[in-house]
Amino acid sequence: MQSWKDKFKKIKKDSYTLYFAYNHPKTPKLGKVIAALAVFYFLSPIDLIPDFIPILGYLDDLIILPILISISFKLIPENILKECKAQVEKNPHPKKNNKVAAFVIILIWCFLTVFIFKLLKKLVY
Repeated sequence: MQSWKDKFKKIKKDSYTLYFAYNHPKTPKLGKVIAALAVFYFLSPIDLIPDFIPILGYLDDLIILPILISISFKLIPENILKECKAQVEKNPHPKKNNKVAAFVIILIWCFLTVFIFKLLKKLVY
């Protein structure tokens, strides 16, 4: 059985593959959308279940991400995936420190939180 650490390494590598596939000009639009969701969730500082909660905090990463990655891999042609996997081998960390992307992700989560609270407020009152 693969260890948890190996599974996380594979998810990380697959997420970087999707990053390159998203930027590939021949990737189909639906594949790009699902790949973007997977990469967004992978890079997002906010999870459905916070990582500091023992065991449960990592379960969402081990369930949601592989599902999104699997769907993306089925929607992206094999030749594009092979090319992107080769790019990951050459450059395992495509974006090390992108403060703008982090800011955008946090901003999106803030807007979603405000939207949900407003929606709940309307439902309760």
